[in-house]
Parts: sequence; structure tokens; C-alpha cells
Amino acid sequence: MNEIKLTYKENVVPYTREELVNKLRSSLKTSRFEHVLRVEQMAIKLAKLNGYDEELASIAGLVHDYAKQRPDEDFIATIKKYHLDEDLLKYGNAIWHGAVGYLLVEHELGIYNELVLNAVKYHTTGANYMSTLDQIVYMADYIEMGRDFPGVDDARKITFNNLQDGVAYQTKHTLNYLISNNKSVYPKTIDTYNQWVVNSNIK
Repeated sequence: MNEIKLTYKENVVPYTREELVNKLRSSLKTSRFEHVLRVEQMAIKLAKLNGYDEELASIAGLVHDYAKQRPDEDFIATIKKYHLDEDLLKYGNAIWHGAVGYLLVEHELGIYNELVLNAVKYHTTGANYMSTLDQIVYMADYIEMGRDFPGVDDARKITFNNLQDGVAYQTKHTLNYLISNNKSVYPKTIDTYNQWVVNSNIK
């Protein structure tokens, strides 16, 4: 799984890739750690397909779930400390580990690159505007090789063919899932749907 050989040269993180991987290994349970390695691998593949910076894709893919296994208290404290929208308190880890967790990535890992931080911030909810890196991590998390759900093969084919269509596909199917299971929908997910799905040809 950890066969990627990539030398970080852009000073985006204060570590080598190997050092960053080791930090994540010590912060995450084995299954979650293996997931982030797969997301990194998929992010690099999508970066190559879209002519994007592979180092940024690697870093963002690795750190996207850095905060996933933190206790609720950490997120609540962070929301209050940084005066984030108090509506966030109505939600839980599924939203927090991205929408709040990017601040933990910034202040604990010393990663200040706005592209990487936004990719972490938006990887579960999407956003009206999503950079190429935002789209890459959003989709890499959804279609990494360990994912197995109805439609994942279609999602991979669509995304490999057109990254933006992949974003639309995931957003539509995620919203359908939330609604059909009577789950709350974070407002930014609606914004993502309106921006990415309404005018797309995705079924």
C-alpha cells in the first residue's frame, strides 16, 4: 500500500512524505490509515489525469481525514476558539472532520497552504466553488480502491473521464442517500448540488 515514491520539493509541509505518513500512522486507527493511503494513491492518479500538481494531491489526500477520529470535544472547542459558524454545533463528526478539521491540520501539522486546507475543509460537503484540488480530494475519497457500494464503478468511470462530472455524480448520489435515509443535510451540500448538479447531464 505504501509503495508511492514521491519526494516533496515545494515546502508545502515541514516534513518528507515518509515523515508525514508516520505522523498519520500514529494518529489514526489502522483501517483509517490504510484508507488515507488509498485516497492519496487515487488523488495522485486523478492529478495525473488532470495535469495537476501530484505533490499537492498527495499531501491533501493524506491529511484529509487527519481529524476523523478526534473526540467531539475537540471539534466543539475548535468551533468556539476560532469563532466558526455556531450552526456547525448541530452536526457531528461526518461534517466536523472536514469543515472544522482543516484547522487542526493547519495548527497541529503546520500546513498553511490554502489549497490543501480547503481541500480538507470541503472534502465531505463540497462547495459552490471548488478548485481542481478540492475536486480531486472530494472524488478520491469517494472512489478510492477500497470503496464498494452500488454505483462506485460508474462513479470511477465518470470521474476518470471528466472530474467535474464525477463531482456532480457524487453530490447527487450523496444527497439522494441523505434524503432517503431521513438524515440532516448540511446547507453547503445543498449549495454544492445547486452549483454542480442542476446544470449537469449526470443521471
